[in-house]
Amino acid sequence: MNIDFNKDNGLVPVIIQDNRTLQVLMLGYMNEEAFDKTKQEGIVTFFSRSKNRLWTKGEESGNFLTVQSIDIDCDQDTILIKVIPKNVVCHTGSFSCFGEKAPKGFLYELEEKISQRIDDKTEGSYTYSLYQRGINKVAQKVGEEAVELVIEAKDNNADLFRNEAADLMYHFLILLKAKGFSLEDIEKILQSRS
Repeated sequence: MNIDFNKDNGLVPVIIQDNRTLQVLMLGYMNEEAFDKTKQEGIVTFFSRSKNRLWTKGEESGNFLTVQSIDIDCDQDTILIKVIPKNVVCHTGSFSCFGEKAPKGFLYELEEKISQRIDDKTEGSYTYSLYQRGINKVAQKVGEEAVELVIEAKDNNADLFRNEAADLMYHFLILLKAKGFSLEDIEKILQSRS
């Protein structure tokens, strides 16, 4: 990695991103010494412009940022570091310096659309009509989709397998809504297990 530390008085901007959600957590700056220390220790160290010294994120709070990957932009003057944050990142107590932790990705958008159709009682919506039939019917549908996925897993048709997996995920999201849970609730359990 050849980073151009000659621009901006020896400092380069560093974007910190959550490795799991891809949420941008903060922006800091590094000089060459901070970059080398970060690579060696696997914990993000910045150069603090206000303190005029190296500063390891979490040195006082214990909320360290464990490095998962380091990438350099095409101009070799900006660093992207994906991390696993120990806890909140922002000094204000927010998960991110850009606001509270917000789930990202299409599955969360789909979950929101499913929830909206149910909450708005959208007539003509398959999602709402299944939900109206009750928890037993929703759970039964998840079971049917799971069996269909298992059957397709035993065959060699990748397209059918992917479609059955999508059907299962979709119906699972309806079941979560029917039970009063969210995808984020399940994600937290998986994260705690890892």
